[in-house]
Amino acid sequence: MRPTQFTRSILTFAALATLSAQAADHYRRSILLSEHPENGTHSVYVKGQVITTLRFEQPVNPSKTKVLGWEGRLEPLTVVHNKVILEPIRDLHRDDGLPLVVTLTDGTEVPFLVRPPWPKRDKTWAPILDQQIDVFKNWESHASMHAALVDSLAKNDALKEENERYRKEETSEDHALAALLASGAVAQTPFTIFDHVSGKDADAEVDATIFKGKGKAAVIFKVKNLATEKSWSVKRVRLVTVNGGHDRAVAVRATVREVMPGGSGVLAVVADGAAFVDDGVLTSLWLELYQHDGLRQAFVQLDPTLIAR
Repeated sequence: MRPTQFTRSILTFAALATLSAQAADHYRRSILLSEHPENGTHSVYVKGQVITTLRFEQPVNPSKTKVLGWEGRLEPLTVVHNKVILEPIRDLHRDDGLPLVVTLTDGTEVPFLVRPPWPKRDKTWAPILDQQIDVFKNWESHASMHAALVDSLAKNDALKEENERYRKEETSEDHALAALLASGAVAQTPFTIFDHVSGKDADAEVDATIFKGKGKAAVIFKVKNLATEKSWSVKRVRLVTVNGGHDRAVAVRATVREVMPGGSGVLAVVADGAAFVDDGVLTSLWLELYQHDGLRQAFVQLDPTLIAR
């Protein structure tokens, strides 16, 4: 979509993106198999044209490893020694769940459910997309215990980081202002409307209202989900300098974490005046809005005149 110019503000929707931007959060995780039958099936989160590998401690029997309903959705299943390789031809439907049974050479059958990316309920709201899953049958093996330890340490670090962020936000003036803006209480803030821009693509329609204030700037995004089946959510909000792309701190508040098909939500962003200073000189900023699948949904240019009255 062609950028639209409005005085000092620009709202642009990204219709195309690089392959690296299209992918959700790829990561490696471990699964420890349980002997309890109710915990027997594990989900594998995949995306179109992105390879996901299941890695086992023992070799896999190719003739007894199958996925049901794969035709037209997945490339033919590939088994290489102790690895099972999945590659979806296209993105799976949000309600899809393809049964996969991996049979090891000792006869052990391990059931999975192949699904589209699933949102993580955390600060980034990033979808889980499996790049590699290490599957352990022997809980007492060195590799299994090491994987469990690494996972526990990673989760502990993430919780510490999130708790620290929440602690800072509780006393942050900018986050309090963003919460007021998101709730519609603009009159209770020091901001005045500077400009209003809008645009849409196949995923969403976004109206952006830009505010100016003494020493601060703000933007309210009103997002309408145009999809008929998929929900819409924010993966990341990024504030960077136009020249150099240096990241700046920004306060964000939203009315909902996930916008259902046909629904709407509000996202408010507040930037302190210090963000506009680069090497002692005032500079313009890009405020970038990334949706759940990693694509940049929209970006707004913020001019230093927004922080002065």
